Amino acid sequence: MLLLDRESGAWQDSWFHRLPELLRDGDVLVLNDSRVIPARLFGARPGSSGKVEVLLTEQVSNWEWRALTRPARRMAVGQELAFAAPDGDVRLQAAVVADGEFGERLLRFTPVDDFFARLELLGHVPLPPYIRRHDQPLDRERYQTIFARQRGSVAAPTAGLHFTPEILERIRARGVVITYLTLHVGLGTFQPVRVAEVAEIHLHTERYSMPAETAEAVNRALLEGRRIVAAGTTTVRTLEHCARIGRMEAHSGATNIFLSPGSRLNVVGALLTNFHLPQSTLLMLVSAFAGKDKTLAAYRHAVETGYHFFSYGDCMFIA
Repeated sequence: MLLLDRESGAWQDSWFHRLPELLRDGDVLVLNDSRVIPARLFGARPGSSGKVEVLLTEQVSNWEWRALTRPARRMAVGQELAFAAPDGDVRLQAAVVADGEFGERLLRFTPVDDFFARLELLGHVPLPPYIRRHDQPLDRERYQTIFARQRGSVAAPTAGLHFTPEILERIRARGVVITYLTLHVGLGTFQPVRVAEVAEIHLHTERYSMPAETAEAVNRALLEGRRIVAAGTTTVRTLEHCARIGRMEAHSGATNIFLSPGSRLNVVGALLTNFHLPQSTLLMLVSAFAGKDKTLAAYRHAVETGYHFFSYGDCMFIA
């Protein structure tokens, strides 16, 4: 774990097991409890020998999902899709009903008795693309945080992967309040930057829930001048979105908030985050919090020192 002081820009090499020592009595640690679903489906187009691959990215209603499809050119509106277990006993059926803004499709599934139970049997864990192997049964738990409860993400909120029950217990023993919110990780979190001007960046929406307990803990801490510690960029985006719309209260909604250098953060006082790719909106968010020059200097040190990037890599604590 790399420690970065966002005031001075000084960094220090450390280890994640030291995180409890870096937190203060009265801090509020906010974690994202979203759970990764087996969102990758392999199926067919009825009446054709062509195979299809679907990655569910966001649930829009009970039976409608936004999804990336392959081959995309064969997925015109009206196209029917079928997904089945090898023995044919478990099935899901869907139809393409609309095109999306970012090249995705809107799928409407035929209602079934328990959609998620069937998805668990038919779906595959959407491992990050740099993991060049098929998913395995163990990935269903390995690619989850230990506090994952609310199903809906297509990628793990990876800053949370570092935590163990022992670390959380040591954090509580320090007098830190631990609380949870939910942001279902979709394409918005990992969308690469494809435009020349920051002002042109427009993210996908991602759905979130702010529980009453978390809203109350955050509001009280801010009133009393205590620090809000966010675990992960998804947690930052949810907290700052709720502050911007003036709803730090129990509710659910969707956000496409984009934070970049120059953005004002009103809630978060410390951030635990993994290392992100260049030219990514995630790196821009970290730079918004710590400052662009300080963030990039810390990243240069991380690269030179051999820190690991990506979902299962190392992390930074910025305070």
